[in-house]
Amino acid sequence: MPKRDKNFMERFEHGLNTSDLEKSKITAKVLGYGEISTIFQIGADDRWAYKRMPLFNSIKGAQEYAAIYRQYCKHLASAGLNIPEDELQFVSQPGRPIVLYIIQRQFPAEWFAHKLIHEIPDLNRAVLFNRVVSEACQVWTYNSEMGPAVEIALDGQLSNWVFENGDIENGKIYYIDTSTPLFRLDGVEQLNPELILQSAPSFLRWIIRRLFLKDVMERYYDQQQVFTDLAANLHKEQRPDLIAVVIEAINIHIKSEIAQITEKDIDKYYREDKLIWTLFLNFRRLDRWIKTSIFHKRYEFILPGKIKR
Repeated sequence: MPKRDKNFMERFEHGLNTSDLEKSKITAKVLGYGEISTIFQIGADDRWAYKRMPLFNSIKGAQEYAAIYRQYCKHLASAGLNIPEDELQFVSQPGRPIVLYIIQRQFPAEWFAHKLIHEIPDLNRAVLFNRVVSEACQVWTYNSEMGPAVEIALDGQLSNWVFENGDIENGKIYYIDTSTPLFRLDGVEQLNPELILQSAPSFLRWIIRRLFLKDVMERYYDQQQVFTDLAANLHKEQRPDLIAVVIEAINIHIKSEIAQITEKDIDKYYREDKLIWTLFLNFRRLDRWIKTSIFHKRYEFILPGKIKR
């Protein structure tokens, strides 16, 4: 496991320039963006990825999240998924939210499924999709076996799956998107939904809470919606030509009582999803400008640049 001590993480967080990373005191580069996190490599150390989550108003709240996170990872492993080794560290500084860092094994970019689809031969892409879908299906098998006692959710997009050594046929597959620990115990959601709203502009939270939050959280429990999202994301990956291939893999694996997914379903879903997330990102950029330019406050989240969709 990484040997970053608490003092180092405090120095990193204190010197982090969320508006201009190049001006940070300790060099870092962004590896990716989650719904409520930014993933860094710190310095030249490519062994570990640091998922930064500036979400908590108190240490108690961060500790409660950490306990839920550990339970979620345990359930994913019990379902048969491979989870990278990790550790958690909290950073507390006056006048700022409590930041939780999930320090997780970093994988080479070329091992990620969304990268591999651009590099491997056509015949191997069907193998890749079948393995990803088969891995994801373990979640719903587990949920069925556990009954109402435990139900876990999953984000099945290709960027969340890693093939060790880039070997799509025999390489071990890892699921890396563990930082939004959605699961229910006896039908009760364990993650405080307000945490998901922390990255949203304050002036939008009431409408997101009222109209969208429940649907956003519940989609990751629904097998058909998870796989529709997986297929639709191929538009964002600039490979819509592969949608038919992934649909075939999905329809082979999903249970017979679930309606088969069609390209028409995928296209409709993607148009709606693209509109929602484009608007959301633009509102976050507006929120950043208001906080930094008008109120001269620190904006805690790091936003992506222009995203090609």
